[in-house]
Amino acid sequence: MFTGIVAELGTVKGIQRSSQAGVLTIAASQVLSDGNVGDSIAIDGVCLTITDLTDEDFTADVSAETLRRTTLGSLKPGDSVNLESALRLADRLGGHLVLGHVDEVGTISGWQDEGTSSLMRVSISQEAIRYVVYKGSVCVDGVSLTISKLFDDGFEVSLIPHTKQATTLGHKRVGARVNIEVDLLGRYIERLLTYPSSEGSSIDMGFLAKHGYI
Repeated sequence: MFTGIVAELGTVKGIQRSSQAGVLTIAASQVLSDGNVGDSIAIDGVCLTITDLTDEDFTADVSAETLRRTTLGSLKPGDSVNLESALRLADRLGGHLVLGHVDEVGTISGWQDEGTSSLMRVSISQEAIRYVVYKGSVCVDGVSLTISKLFDDGFEVSLIPHTKQATTLGHKRVGARVNIEVDLLGRYIERLLTYPSSEGSSIDMGFLAKHGYI
């Protein structure tokens, strides 16, 4: 699990592709200081496993499913990527709970500079927009952001100077594809409200009243 607070920018050193998978090699420093083979790491918001590492870089396998559902398959040597090590229970939760399981790829559809900050609009599918709420959280390329405006086909977020400097988002422009993970709490709540209970009915106002919640 992650928080969407990017630790550092890594650089793609190489990507080996086969017919159904790939291997990424990423140059980094901070995330490797206490990293080990087998650790989870978020690369542009995608949870992968470190399979090898040195003092200067690490490698991670990328499955066919990940290549299909994220932007990792379009990376090239020299590209920058957002990196975050897995959350420890003693860490500060500076962003929000992020699994690193990308829901879909969105598209940056608008950009407006406001002084040193910027407003970034992202278009996503109707399936994903149902889990996005005003002032709620969303993860874009591994970055935890607060939604400042909602649209029928997407959302808008505000990028402060630090976010633009410390992540890849400051270099993105209209038309760029980005990994999207919606807030997982919404998905769990929806599941609980629609899944039949042992009594053969879903959770509703009557169920909550019967069990003393209202």
